[in-house]
Amino acid sequence: MRIEQLIEGGRQPLKPGDTVAQALAQMTLQQVRHLPVVDAEGVLLGVVSEGQLQTIADPTTPVVTLLQGEPISVAPDMHVLDAGKILVQHGLTTLPVVEANRHYRGTVSSQQLLEQLVHMLAMPEAGAILELEVDARDYALSRLVYCVEQCDAKIMAIIAQPLNVEGRLRVTMRLNVQDTARIRHVLEHHGFHVTAAYSEEDDEELRQRIEAFMRYLEV
Repeated sequence: MRIEQLIEGGRQPLKPGDTVAQALAQMTLQQVRHLPVVDAEGVLLGVVSEGQLQTIADPTTPVVTLLQGEPISVAPDMHVLDAGKILVQHGLTTLPVVEANRHYRGTVSSQQLLEQLVHMLAMPEAGAILELEVDARDYALSRLVYCVEQCDAKIMAIIAQPLNVEGRLRVTMRLNVQDTARIRHVLEHHGFHVTAAYSEEDDEELRQRIEAFMRYLEV
């Protein structure tokens, strides 16, 4: 999915001449901690943060004087996973979307990206999550699909992450069934080490897995 499909056109950017006080008021109104600064021609000049604004003693200071370096932004055709990585790397709550000429298109919020990732991982659907560990050289998606489907189940979403241990992967699978006992037995028989299983009753644990994936994007 491309990031342009999530653009919030209604979120108002700051103007170069807006003051620190006005910027803080806008952040409170829009419930974000970052806002883009866009000039009269619609060109993105940069992004200011709530923390940055709160260090300025004079509330009448124009926000344009606080901008430094190249503005952080993403292109409309960027995939949401890559955009999520940039958002997490820079600790943003609002990510500007611009064309090649830096013409401002709108923003995507961290909440929007999280909701999209939840949807991509099939979280709204009934099912369970299995977490495995495997040697990277032994990892093959076809083997996992075979093990799961011979138990009359399907993989709805899958993530493979490198572990701190060299050559090892953590594989997280979202399944379309809740009872994973037989699947776990088959996976273990085929050499996969099942480290955790989360069912629909474990709502908080499932949410934590999504948050862990967001942190993984920072790697």
